[in-house]
Amino acid sequence: MPKNKKKRNANGNGSITKRADGRWEGKYTVPADDGSTRCVRKSVYGKTKEEVRKKLTQIQYEIDNNLFINPTKMTLGSWIDTWLNDYVKHSVKALTYDSYYSLSNNHIKPVLGDVVLTKLTTDRIQKFLNYLLDEKNLSVKTVKNISGVLHKALEQAFIVGHIKANPCNRTQLPKAPKKKIKPMSNENIELFLKTIKGHKFENIYYVTLFTGLREGEVLGLTWDCVDFKNNTILVNKQLKKNTQYAGSTHILSSTKNGEERIIRVAPSVMLVLARHQKIQEKMADKAGCAWNNEWNLVFTNELGGFISHATVYNNFKRIVKQLGIPEMRFHDLRHTYATISLESGDDFKTVQSNLGHATASFTLDVYGHVSDGMKKKSAMNVQQFINKVS
Repeated sequence: MPKNKKKRNANGNGSITKRADGRWEGKYTVPADDGSTRCVRKSVYGKTKEEVRKKLTQIQYEIDNNLFINPTKMTLGSWIDTWLNDYVKHSVKALTYDSYYSLSNNHIKPVLGDVVLTKLTTDRIQKFLNYLLDEKNLSVKTVKNISGVLHKALEQAFIVGHIKANPCNRTQLPKAPKKKIKPMSNENIELFLKTIKGHKFENIYYVTLFTGLREGEVLGLTWDCVDFKNNTILVNKQLKKNTQYAGSTHILSSTKNGEERIIRVAPSVMLVLARHQKIQEKMADKAGCAWNNEWNLVFTNELGGFISHATVYNNFKRIVKQLGIPEMRFHDLRHTYATISLESGDDFKTVQSNLGHATASFTLDVYGHVSDGMKKKSAMNVQQFINKVS
Protein backbone atom coordinates (compact mmCIF):
# COMPACT_ATOMS: atom_id res chain seq x y z
CA MET A 1 0.00 0.00 0.00
CA PRO A 2 1.37 3.45 -0.87
CA LYS A 3 2.72 5.32 2.14
CA ASN A 4 0.49 8.34 1.68
CA LYS A 5 -2.76 6.40 1.26
CA LYS A 6 -5.36 7.49 3.80
CA LYS A 7 -7.16 5.12 6.13
CA ARG A 8 -10.24 5.82 8.14
CA ASN A 9 -9.61 5.32 11.83
CA ALA A 10 -11.55 2.85 13.94
CA ASN A 11 -14.28 5.33 14.86
CA GLY A 12 -14.64 6.78 11.41
CA ASN A 13 -13.94 10.24 12.84
CA GLY A 14 -10.98 11.24 10.72
CA SER A 15 -8.20 9.96 8.54
CA ILE A 16 -4.72 8.73 9.30
CA THR A 17 -1.84 9.18 6.87
CA LYS A 18 1.83 8.31 7.00
CA ARG A 19 3.83 11.34 5.96
CA ALA A 20 6.96 11.45 3.85
CA ASP A 21 9.00 12.37 6.93
CA GLY A 22 7.95 9.11 8.62
CA ARG A 23 5.50 10.63 11.05
CA TRP A 24 1.80 9.74 11.14
CA GLU A 25 -0.81 12.45 10.68
CA GLY A 26 -4.42 12.27 11.77
CA LYS A 27 -6.97 14.72 10.39
CA TYR A 28 -10.30 15.61 11.93
CA THR A 29 -13.06 18.13 11.31
CA VAL A 30 -14.36 20.62 13.87
CA PRO A 31 -16.48 23.78 13.78
CA ALA A 32 -14.49 26.95 13.17
CA ASP A 33 -13.78 29.04 16.24
CA ASP A 34 -14.81 32.31 14.55
CA GLY A 35 -18.49 31.82 15.34
CA SER A 36 -19.45 30.90 11.76
CA THR A 37 -21.18 27.69 10.67
CA ARG A 38 -18.25 26.49 8.59
CA CYS A 39 -16.01 23.59 9.59
CA VAL A 40 -12.24 23.35 9.41
CA ARG A 41 -9.79 20.47 9.14
CA LYS A 42 -7.19 20.05 11.87
CA SER A 43 -4.29 17.66 12.30
CA VAL A 44 -2.55 15.77 15.07
CA TYR A 45 0.77 13.98 14.71
CA GLY A 46 2.56 11.02 16.22
CA LYS A 47 5.42 8.58 15.74
CA THR A 48 3.05 5.64 15.29
CA LYS A 49 -0.36 5.10 13.79
CA GLU A 50 -1.66 3.84 17.11
CA GLU A 51 -0.52 7.03 18.86
CA VAL A 52 -2.41 9.13 16.33
CA ARG A 53 -5.47 6.88 16.56
CA LYS A 54 -5.60 7.41 20.34
CA LYS A 55 -5.36 11.17 19.87
CA LEU A 56 -8.23 11.16 17.39
CA THR A 57 -10.33 9.00 19.70
CA GLN A 58 -9.72 11.43 22.56
CA ILE A 59 -10.60 14.40 20.36
CA GLN A 60 -13.85 12.75 19.26
CA TYR A 61 -14.73 12.05 22.90
CA GLU A 62 -14.15 15.70 23.77
CA ILE A 63 -16.24 16.84 20.79
CA ASP A 64 -19.11 14.52 21.72
CA ASN A 65 -19.07 15.77 25.33
CA ASN A 66 -18.60 19.48 24.55
CA LEU A 67 -15.13 19.42 26.07
CA PHE A 68 -13.14 20.12 22.94
CA ILE A 69 -11.14 23.33 22.69
CA ASN A 70 -9.66 24.39 19.40
CA PRO A 71 -5.86 24.49 19.63
CA THR A 72 -4.59 28.04 19.84
CA LYS A 73 -1.20 29.60 19.25
CA MET A 74 -1.92 32.35 21.78
CA THR A 75 0.94 32.73 24.26
CA LEU A 76 0.58 33.25 27.96
CA GLY A 77 2.04 36.75 27.62
CA SER A 78 -0.53 37.71 25.01
CA TRP A 79 -3.37 36.30 27.11
CA ILE A 80 -2.20 38.13 30.23
CA ASP A 81 -2.28 41.42 28.33
CA THR A 82 -5.83 40.66 27.20
CA TRP A 83 -6.86 39.54 30.67
CA LEU A 84 -5.49 42.65 32.36
CA ASN A 85 -7.09 45.02 29.87
CA ASP A 86 -10.46 43.32 29.32
CA TYR A 87 -11.21 41.47 32.55
CA VAL A 88 -9.23 43.15 35.34
CA LYS A 89 -8.86 46.86 34.60
CA HIS A 90 -12.50 47.78 35.21
CA SER A 91 -13.31 45.21 37.90
CA VAL A 92 -10.77 45.92 40.65
CA LYS A 93 -9.34 48.94 42.45
CA ALA A 94 -6.65 50.87 40.61
CA LEU A 95 -3.99 49.83 43.10
CA THR A 96 -4.95 46.17 42.74
CA TYR A 97 -4.65 46.48 38.97
CA ASP A 98 -1.23 48.09 39.39
CA SER A 99 -0.13 45.16 41.54
CA TYR A 100 -1.35 42.57 39.00
CA TYR A 101 0.29 44.50 36.16
CA SER A 102 3.60 44.80 37.99
CA LEU A 103 3.79 41.14 39.03
CA SER A 104 2.81 40.01 35.53
CA ASN A 105 5.33 42.16 33.66
CA ASN A 106 8.20 41.88 36.12
CA HIS A 107 8.02 38.18 36.91
CA ILE A 108 5.53 36.07 34.92
CA LYS A 109 5.93 37.29 31.34
CA PRO A 110 9.77 37.41 31.28
CA VAL A 111 9.88 33.67 32.08
CA LEU A 112 6.63 32.17 30.80
CA GLY A 113 5.36 34.82 28.40
CA ASP A 114 6.39 32.98 25.22
CA VAL A 115 4.81 29.66 26.23
CA VAL A 116 1.74 28.75 24.18
CA LEU A 117 -1.25 28.92 26.49
CA THR A 118 -2.44 25.37 25.82
CA LYS A 119 1.04 23.95 26.42
CA LEU A 120 1.43 25.46 29.88
CA THR A 121 1.57 22.51 32.28
CA THR A 122 1.46 22.16 36.04
CA ASP A 123 5.06 20.90 36.01
CA ARG A 124 6.25 23.97 34.16
CA ILE A 125 4.45 26.34 36.53
CA GLN A 126 5.82 24.47 39.55
CA LYS A 127 9.36 24.79 38.20
CA PHE A 128 8.69 28.50 37.66
CA LEU A 129 7.58 29.00 41.28
CA ASN A 130 10.59 27.06 42.53
CA TYR A 131 12.85 29.19 40.33
CA LEU A 132 11.46 32.37 41.88
CA LEU A 133 12.28 31.02 45.33
CA ASP A 134 15.62 29.34 44.70
CA GLU A 135 17.20 31.42 41.94
CA LYS A 136 15.55 34.84 42.25
CA ASN A 137 15.49 34.63 46.06
CA LEU A 138 12.03 36.16 46.28
CA SER A 139 10.15 35.94 49.56
CA VAL A 140 7.48 33.29 50.07
CA LYS A 141 4.87 36.02 50.26
CA THR A 142 5.93 37.50 46.91
CA VAL A 143 5.94 34.08 45.24
CA LYS A 144 2.45 33.42 46.56
CA ASN A 145 1.30 36.78 45.20
CA ILE A 146 2.77 35.97 41.78
CA SER A 147 1.14 32.54 41.83
CA GLY A 148 -2.17 34.15 42.76
CA VAL A 149 -2.06 36.48 39.76
CA LEU A 150 -1.12 33.65 37.41
CA HIS A 151 -3.92 31.50 38.83
CA LYS A 152 -6.49 34.25 38.26
CA ALA A 153 -5.33 34.81 34.69
CA LEU A 154 -5.47 31.11 33.82
CA GLU A 155 -8.81 30.64 35.57
CA GLN A 156 -10.29 33.28 33.29
CA ALA A 157 -8.69 31.55 30.31
CA PHE A 158 -10.43 28.35 31.40
CA ILE A 159 -13.78 30.11 31.86
CA VAL A 160 -13.74 31.60 28.37
CA GLY A 161 -12.65 28.31 26.82
CA HIS A 162 -9.01 28.86 25.87
CA ILE A 163 -7.75 25.97 28.04
CA LYS A 164 -9.32 22.75 29.32
CA ALA A 165 -8.30 23.23 32.95
CA ASN A 166 -6.29 25.59 35.14
CA PRO A 167 -2.81 24.05 35.55
CA CYS A 168 -2.22 26.20 38.63
CA ASN A 169 -4.78 24.20 40.59
CA ARG A 170 -2.33 21.37 41.18
CA THR A 171 0.80 23.33 42.05
CA GLN A 172 2.29 23.30 45.55
CA LEU A 173 2.89 26.70 47.13
CA PRO A 174 5.76 27.17 49.57
CA LYS A 175 4.99 27.50 53.24
CA ALA A 176 6.34 30.50 55.05
CA PRO A 177 7.45 30.23 58.65
CA LYS A 178 5.04 32.12 60.84
CA LYS A 179 6.57 35.45 61.77
CA LYS A 180 6.62 36.39 65.40
CA ILE A 181 5.31 39.85 66.07
CA LYS A 182 7.58 42.18 68.00
CA PRO A 183 5.58 44.68 70.05
CA MET A 184 7.44 47.19 72.17
CA SER A 185 7.94 46.31 75.81
CA ASN A 186 6.48 48.67 78.39
CA GLU A 187 10.00 49.90 79.12
CA ASN A 188 10.66 50.67 75.46
CA ILE A 189 7.29 52.37 75.12
CA GLU A 190 8.27 54.77 77.89
CA LEU A 191 11.66 55.42 76.28
CA PHE A 192 10.06 55.86 72.87
CA LEU A 193 7.56 58.44 74.13
CA LYS A 194 10.34 60.40 75.82
CA THR A 195 12.53 60.28 72.72
CA ILE A 196 9.87 61.56 70.30
CA LYS A 197 9.06 64.58 72.48
CA GLY A 198 9.47 67.61 70.26
CA HIS A 199 10.09 65.53 67.12
CA LYS A 200 8.30 66.89 64.04
CA PHE A 201 6.47 63.57 63.69
CA GLU A 202 5.79 63.09 67.39
CA ASN A 203 2.01 63.26 66.97
CA ILE A 204 2.00 60.79 64.07
CA TYR A 205 3.88 58.23 66.13
CA TYR A 206 1.78 58.87 69.22
CA VAL A 207 -1.54 58.51 67.40
CA THR A 208 -0.35 55.37 65.60
CA LEU A 209 0.89 53.77 68.80
CA PHE A 210 -2.40 54.29 70.64
CA THR A 211 -4.89 53.67 67.81
CA GLY A 212 -3.29 50.84 65.84
CA LEU A 213 -3.84 52.63 62.52
CA ARG A 214 -1.87 51.35 59.55
CA GLU A 215 0.80 53.69 58.21
CA GLY A 216 -1.27 54.65 55.16
CA GLU A 217 -4.36 55.14 57.32
CA VAL A 218 -2.73 57.56 59.73
CA LEU A 219 -1.08 59.50 56.89
CA GLY A 220 -4.41 59.61 55.02
CA LEU A 221 -6.48 60.63 58.06
CA THR A 222 -8.62 63.74 57.43
CA TRP A 223 -10.12 66.16 59.90
CA ASP A 224 -13.70 65.37 58.89
CA CYS A 225 -13.09 61.83 60.22
CA VAL A 226 -12.06 63.04 63.69
CA ASP A 227 -15.04 63.36 66.04
CA PHE A 228 -13.89 65.29 69.13
CA LYS A 229 -17.36 65.17 70.68
CA ASN A 230 -17.57 61.37 70.74
CA ASN A 231 -13.84 60.58 70.93
CA THR A 232 -13.97 58.55 67.72
CA ILE A 233 -12.06 58.31 64.46
CA LEU A 234 -13.60 57.15 61.20
CA VAL A 235 -11.06 55.11 59.21
CA ASN A 236 -12.24 55.06 55.60
CA LYS A 237 -9.15 55.68 53.46
CA GLN A 238 -5.40 55.52 53.25
CA LEU A 239 -2.59 57.40 51.57
CA LYS A 240 -1.09 55.23 48.84
CA LYS A 241 1.65 55.63 46.25
CA ASN A 242 0.15 56.34 42.85
CA THR A 243 1.47 54.35 39.89
CA GLN A 244 -1.41 54.75 37.46
CA TYR A 245 -2.66 58.31 37.25
CA ALA A 246 -0.50 61.10 35.93
CA GLY A 247 0.02 64.30 37.86
CA SER A 248 0.33 62.96 41.41
CA THR A 249 2.75 60.68 43.23
CA HIS A 250 0.17 59.70 45.87
CA ILE A 251 -3.59 59.26 46.10
CA LEU A 252 -6.20 58.71 48.79
CA SER A 253 -7.56 55.21 48.34
CA SER A 254 -9.97 52.97 50.23
CA THR A 255 -8.71 50.96 53.20
CA LYS A 256 -6.81 47.70 52.78
CA ASN A 257 -9.96 45.54 52.93
CA GLY A 258 -12.16 48.17 51.28
CA GLU A 259 -14.26 48.69 54.40
CA GLU A 260 -14.51 51.60 56.81
CA ARG A 261 -14.54 51.37 60.58
CA ILE A 262 -15.08 53.65 63.56
CA ILE A 263 -12.75 53.33 66.51
CA ARG A 264 -13.24 54.89 69.91
CA VAL A 265 -9.92 56.22 71.14
CA ALA A 266 -8.43 57.23 74.46
CA PRO A 267 -9.04 60.84 75.58
CA SER A 268 -5.27 61.43 75.57
CA VAL A 269 -5.18 60.69 71.83
CA MET A 270 -7.98 63.18 71.19
CA LEU A 271 -6.11 65.76 73.25
CA VAL A 272 -3.01 65.24 71.08
CA LEU A 273 -5.13 65.65 67.95
CA ALA A 274 -6.72 68.84 69.31
CA ARG A 275 -3.28 70.29 70.04
CA HIS A 276 -2.09 69.21 66.62
CA GLN A 277 -5.00 71.02 65.00
CA LYS A 278 -3.83 74.28 66.58
CA ILE A 279 -0.27 73.57 65.44
CA GLN A 280 -1.52 73.07 61.90
CA GLU A 281 -3.46 76.34 62.01
CA LYS A 282 -0.23 78.14 62.90
CA MET A 283 1.57 76.36 60.07
CA ALA A 284 -1.13 77.54 57.65
CA ASP A 285 -0.84 81.13 58.86
CA LYS A 286 2.93 81.04 58.47
CA ALA A 287 2.73 79.55 54.96
CA GLY A 288 0.16 82.09 53.84
CA CYS A 289 -0.93 81.74 50.23
CA ALA A 290 1.51 78.85 49.79
CA TRP A 291 -0.62 76.70 52.11
CA ASN A 292 -2.57 74.00 50.25
CA ASN A 293 -4.17 71.21 52.27
CA GLU A 294 -6.54 70.16 49.49
CA TRP A 295 -7.32 66.80 51.11
CA ASN A 296 -7.94 68.27 54.61
CA LEU A 297 -5.26 65.97 56.00
CA VAL A 298 -4.57 65.81 59.72
CA PHE A 299 -0.83 65.31 59.23
CA THR A 300 0.84 67.48 56.61
CA ASN A 301 4.14 69.09 55.78
CA GLU A 302 4.80 72.80 56.28
CA LEU A 303 2.79 73.73 53.17
CA GLY A 304 -0.21 71.48 53.72
CA GLY A 305 0.90 68.64 51.47
CA PHE A 306 0.98 64.96 52.35
CA ILE A 307 3.87 63.37 54.23
CA SER A 308 5.35 60.38 52.42
CA HIS A 309 5.62 56.91 53.92
CA ALA A 310 9.38 56.85 53.36
CA THR A 311 9.91 60.08 55.29
CA VAL A 312 7.92 58.90 58.30
CA TYR A 313 9.47 55.43 58.20
CA ASN A 314 13.09 56.61 57.88
CA ASN A 315 12.70 58.99 60.80
CA PHE A 316 11.13 56.20 62.85
CA LYS A 317 14.04 53.86 62.10
CA ARG A 318 16.54 56.48 63.27
CA ILE A 319 14.65 56.81 66.53
CA VAL A 320 14.45 53.09 67.32
CA LYS A 321 18.10 52.65 66.37
CA GLN A 322 18.92 55.32 68.92
CA LEU A 323 16.90 53.33 71.49
CA GLY A 324 18.84 50.14 70.75
CA ILE A 325 15.96 48.32 69.02
CA PRO A 326 16.90 48.75 65.32
CA GLU A 327 14.84 45.71 64.27
CA MET A 328 11.62 47.50 65.26
CA ARG A 329 9.39 48.38 62.28
CA PHE A 330 6.82 51.14 62.00
CA HIS A 331 4.15 48.44 61.67
CA ASP A 332 5.20 47.16 65.09
CA LEU A 333 3.50 50.23 66.59
CA ARG A 334 0.25 48.62 65.40
CA HIS A 335 1.25 45.31 66.97
CA THR A 336 2.09 47.14 70.18
CA TYR A 337 -1.35 48.77 70.28
CA ALA A 338 -3.02 45.37 69.81
CA THR A 339 -0.96 43.84 72.60
CA ILE A 340 -1.71 46.77 74.92
CA SER A 341 -5.43 46.36 74.19
CA LEU A 342 -5.43 42.63 74.88
CA GLU A 343 -3.37 42.96 78.05
CA SER A 344 -5.78 45.68 79.21
CA GLY A 345 -8.67 43.21 78.97
CA ASP A 346 -10.14 43.89 75.53
CA ASP A 347 -11.61 40.82 73.84
CA PHE A 348 -10.41 39.64 70.44
CA LYS A 349 -13.61 40.78 68.72
CA THR A 350 -13.06 44.36 69.90
CA VAL A 351 -9.42 44.32 68.89
CA GLN A 352 -10.38 42.88 65.49
CA SER A 353 -12.86 45.70 64.94
CA ASN A 354 -10.38 48.39 65.95
CA LEU A 355 -7.60 47.00 63.78
CA GLY A 356 -9.85 46.47 60.77
CA HIS A 357 -9.14 42.75 60.41
CA ALA A 358 -11.63 40.82 58.28
CA THR A 359 -12.30 38.23 60.98
CA ALA A 360 -11.68 37.71 64.68
CA SER A 361 -10.06 34.37 63.82
CA PHE A 362 -7.33 36.24 61.92
CA THR A 363 -6.73 38.47 64.94
CA LEU A 364 -6.60 35.39 67.16
CA ASP A 365 -4.12 33.76 64.79
CA VAL A 366 -1.81 36.80 64.84
CA TYR A 367 -2.08 37.63 68.54
CA GLY A 368 -3.04 34.23 69.95
CA HIS A 369 0.30 33.98 71.69
CA VAL A 370 -0.39 35.00 75.25
CA SER A 371 2.14 37.39 76.70
CA ASP A 372 3.73 36.82 80.08
CA GLY A 373 1.66 39.68 81.48
CA MET A 374 -1.58 38.08 80.32
CA LYS A 375 -0.51 34.71 81.72
CA LYS A 376 0.24 36.23 85.11
CA LYS A 377 -3.08 38.07 85.11
CA SER A 378 -4.90 34.84 84.24
CA ALA A 379 -3.14 33.00 87.07
CA MET A 380 -4.08 35.74 89.54
CA ASN A 381 -7.72 35.62 88.42
CA VAL A 382 -7.80 31.88 89.07
CA GLN A 383 -6.15 32.41 92.45
CA GLN A 384 -8.79 34.98 93.40
CA PHE A 385 -11.50 32.50 92.54
CA ILE A 386 -9.75 29.79 94.59
CA ASN A 387 -9.60 32.17 97.56
CA LYS A 388 -13.35 32.76 97.30
CA VAL A 389 -14.32 29.09 97.26
CA SER A 390 -11.71 27.79 99.70
